[in-house]
Amino acid sequence: MEHSELDTRTLERGLGEYVRAVAAAVGVPDESTTVEISDTATAYLGLPRRWLDRPDHDVMLVWSERRGWSLAVETEPAEDPVVIARHGGDDLVPSPGAVARFVADAAAGHHTGEEGPAPATVTTRKSLTERLRPYLRSR
Repeated sequence: MEHSELDTRTLERGLGEYVRAVAAAVGVPDESTTVEISDTATAYLGLPRRWLDRPDHDVMLVWSERRGWSLAVETEPAEDPVVIARHGGDDLVPSPGAVARFVADAAAGHHTGEEGPAPATVTTRKSLTERLRPYLRSR
């Protein structure tokens, strides 16, 4: 499925602004975030904390257009991250405050392991772009 360059740029800008809003709510500087639009739209926020079970590994908050937000512990480069918790619900774009509460709850031990299997959410790039549009700054 092809996407126009304009739609992809709008999606990338909207996702970038949304991730910056989430980063501010979580207390992460912009430099600790990345957004990528390829075959899957994804985002990464490096968190300034460690996990008790894996004190030598970084904790990250990751987002994908298929699964939404997950809190995970980075592992060795050849290994998949260990998911600590997934943000529940059907909304791929929960408010930044809801994401911050999710992270705080997980850090306090209220979310352990995956919150059940996270079914892939089916959405179109167009609907995702529209959902992110409120985060676009006027230029």
